[in-house]
Amino acid sequence: MTPISRSGAGRRSIATLICGALAAGGLAAAGVTALVPGAASASSHREAPLISGQPQYDNTDLYAFVSPDKPDTTTVIANFVPFEEPAGGPNFYTFADDAQYDIHVDNNGDAQSELIFRYTFKTHVKNKNTFLYNTGPVDSIDDPDLNVTQTYDIDLVKLHKQKLVSKTKIADNVPVAPSNVGKASMPDYGKLRNQAVYKLTGGATTFAGQADDPFFADLRVFDLLYGGNLSEVGNDTLKGYNVNSLALQVPNDYIRESAHQPVVGIWSTVQRKDAKGDWSQVSRLGNPLVNEVVNPQKDKDKFNASSPWDDAQFLKNVTNPELPKLIEAIYKIKAPAEPRNDLVDVFLKGVKGLNQPPNVRPSEELRLNTSIKPAASPKRLGVLDGDNAGFPNGRRLTDDVIDEALQVVEGELVGSKNDLGDAVDANDQKFEHSFPYLAQPTSGSRGPVAKGTGNNVRNQLGDGLMPTGASGPDTTLVASSAAAGAAGVLLVGTALMWWRRRSRGRAY
Repeated sequence: MTPISRSGAGRRSIATLICGALAAGGLAAAGVTALVPGAASASSHREAPLISGQPQYDNTDLYAFVSPDKPDTTTVIANFVPFEEPAGGPNFYTFADDAQYDIHVDNNGDAQSELIFRYTFKTHVKNKNTFLYNTGPVDSIDDPDLNVTQTYDIDLVKLHKQKLVSKTKIADNVPVAPSNVGKASMPDYGKLRNQAVYKLTGGATTFAGQADDPFFADLRVFDLLYGGNLSEVGNDTLKGYNVNSLALQVPNDYIRESAHQPVVGIWSTVQRKDAKGDWSQVSRLGNPLVNEVVNPQKDKDKFNASSPWDDAQFLKNVTNPELPKLIEAIYKIKAPAEPRNDLVDVFLKGVKGLNQPPNVRPSEELRLNTSIKPAASPKRLGVLDGDNAGFPNGRRLTDDVIDEALQVVEGELVGSKNDLGDAVDANDQKFEHSFPYLAQPTSGSRGPVAKGTGNNVRNQLGDGLMPTGASGPDTTLVASSAAAGAAGVLLVGTALMWWRRRSRGRAY
């Protein structure tokens, strides 16, 4: 394997590579979209009109990398349900029961799935006579107090030229890690996370559940590309939000064609049942940001319903990209001449000598060379900084795809070296060193207790907040509140406020 350096002829390879990264990943910019909490776009969060109203089916990010602590395996992470507010109960975040969540593997470059790992979910409710997600502190993933739970199956589907070869169930009734309701409800969430990691036959490992959103970026990019003068940078807009994650670790030999052809193309899709009971694909994701800034509005829903072998229909979006024109209009940096045939080779094929399979059919996939060993000290700019184990050779959790794009847009490809970025260089939470690597989800009880003017809930409850078992007239109240978790305290506070209003003669 010829390494890609940052000088001489190697630098020209970098330019070509990052051009492809720009087309495949790009800068999350689309003009003058208003940005408000819960309604932003990042990576593939809310990237197309139809899917923005269906968060359970919405691919947000896809990662694929050779496992740093087990380099004979590959880890794939597919995230869904964007912008999960940690305290967003009482109906917390689940995978859809009427969906198929698929991870596709193309191991010979023909733009077709040779392997599909298909996840299907089932929701279980123990007590339908309560509104609570949990009815008390949850100490284990099978705790009776965890009222709403999910389990899932994984089917391994093998195909040849889009025809079914075999279908094998490799996971059956595996529990999903719950949403992190809060410290009162889940005092040791790490324990619940660990209990949701399952070993499968053949050396594979699986996890499904909530996680901190690993994508980091300043989404004020939508305000005319960071305020029109790069003044609006430095805020990780995704800080504190969670996602639902599927993580799968499989032996390299399990997914690649052979040791001589180690490159795999990976993408994820979601199918849901339509009114007739047939499956219909509603979401698709390979490289980050493609459907945000490469495809125009007219193609976004079409792309989500399409397959890689039909990607020729989107060719013009690559050869005549909109993003460089936006940058030229706002920052007066001249856009490269079109058609951008240089982008076609990298964006749709992979980088020759790094992650381009032989006889490749042009198609949009996240391509990973499974023979490239993990970097001892990963660099956030990946291949741009000489780290061939990083983006766009797959994608690691720590890869900073936004900064890669910004630097290229500002002139890296025409000899104007720069270190521009959105000033968000890492995730707000540290990733773990072993599978599933994701940071634990932000707790619903995050942050300090709200302070009022002497009339807040804590003051109203007074002695009712004494520990269970303590003496005092409200001990029974506290015991029942603890059994119901934080929601019980909320109900007591609400009841007291209602009583105070009635005592003042108010009728509402």
